[in-house]
Amino acid sequence: MSQKNETTVLLLSLLITVALLAAGFWWYKSNDNLGNSGGANNLGATTPGETPISNQPVENRISAGDKLLIPSDTTPQKGAATEAIAKGNYSEAVKQLEQARKVNRNDPETLIYLNNARIGNQKSYSIAVAVPITPDANSSEEILRGVAQGQDEVNQKGGIKGVPLKVLIANDDNKPAVAQQVADALVKKPDVLGVVGHFASDVTLAAGKVYQSGQLVAISPISTSVQLSGFGNYIFRTVPSDRFAGNALSRYMFTQLKKKKAAVFFNSDSNYSKSLKGEFTTALFGDGGQVVGEYDLGSSKFNAGTSVEQAIKQGAEVLMLAPNSPTLDKALQAVAVNRNRLQLLAGDDAYTPQTLQIGGPSAVGMVLAVPWHILGDPQSPFVKLASQLWAGNVNWRTAMAYDSTKALIAGIERNPSRTGVQQALASPDFSANGSAGDIKFLPSGDRNRPVQLVRIQPGNSTSFAFEFVPIREVKN
Repeated sequence: MSQKNETTVLLLSLLITVALLAAGFWWYKSNDNLGNSGGANNLGATTPGETPISNQPVENRISAGDKLLIPSDTTPQKGAATEAIAKGNYSEAVKQLEQARKVNRNDPETLIYLNNARIGNQKSYSIAVAVPITPDANSSEEILRGVAQGQDEVNQKGGIKGVPLKVLIANDDNKPAVAQQVADALVKKPDVLGVVGHFASDVTLAAGKVYQSGQLVAISPISTSVQLSGFGNYIFRTVPSDRFAGNALSRYMFTQLKKKKAAVFFNSDSNYSKSLKGEFTTALFGDGGQVVGEYDLGSSKFNAGTSVEQAIKQGAEVLMLAPNSPTLDKALQAVAVNRNRLQLLAGDDAYTPQTLQIGGPSAVGMVLAVPWHILGDPQSPFVKLASQLWAGNVNWRTAMAYDSTKALIAGIERNPSRTGVQQALASPDFSANGSAGDIKFLPSGDRNRPVQLVRIQPGNSTSFAFEFVPIREVKN
């Protein structure tokens, strides 16, 4: 490809990305198989005179209903409800939140606060969920839907042995330092018996040190880095580690694509990205293949066109994309420049509407390793209840957050204390019923379950004319 054509492709890709972001485009459609039932979010928005949330005290980041944390989902009813909760007027809060649910059924913050308001001052057990609201409200809502569904389900059945479950929401900005502050605040709340969180692996590793020293169980539904394996006996996760994803992608490359040489695009500043790259590379070498080139998406010198052309010259047959969220745009530039010449593989961070919208025809055929897909078991009780609650489908982040919540509920049911929950989850006979079968943990804190491979293909289940469709379940 000529330098002129290469520059044109890159320029068009960048212009599309900027235009979509500037317009605040709606990342998800309520009936798509990506599973976010919400629309665009005004990330980190503040009202005039308000202190930006990144500078606010840590307690302003945590709410059981007395403050709103997701600005884009604010409604008059929710605003009135938070004021009522702050005053201890729970009956009024319930009334307002029930109205808010009618206005926007797919808002998980409303459902969590509604369940909390129904509890009022009566005895309850508490857990917290830490999410990256400021930089990524969409993913945060996906996680919150799973937690809200788990809370609503158990409370509708009468609670945990008759005691209802209360949920605190915390915003950690997806930053390690902030997450440590949030974790410290949660550790100091003796009524909190467990935490669902955090998001990025780097953030979970940082916060995990605080939870471990404070002896408070944390279960991440998102973090996949192999560094979390055996990190501490209070640290668990319901999402499979990168070892499973790396093995599955390598096996697919060999057995289905019949290819042996790959180039890897990753971010050297991301623990998750480096972890997935390392596991894929190890698995590929073990299968008799090789990585012929590595390209750092996080480098200021990264050039998608140059990198793809170099990979092709070095004999690459496959491009394996391991971007984290901040570098996804650069990975999609590589997809555009590739123009379907090389086969594409990717990790779960690429499972977003952005990949479908911006990748478009150039992304068709891309195979991703994700923890779960709704079409893998569309008749499961979890999927049916999710459809009723959110008026739309859900994705793997919601499913894994639901599983984290169900695990904490099962642990509390065995022994409603911090040490009791840890002992329950670490017990060899522990099991909880999750979104897709039993939830069990290995001694390392990892969950022993396979990943699901999905492929991008043309389809009408999303608003982008492309969709993710399961290939098959990969056994590890």
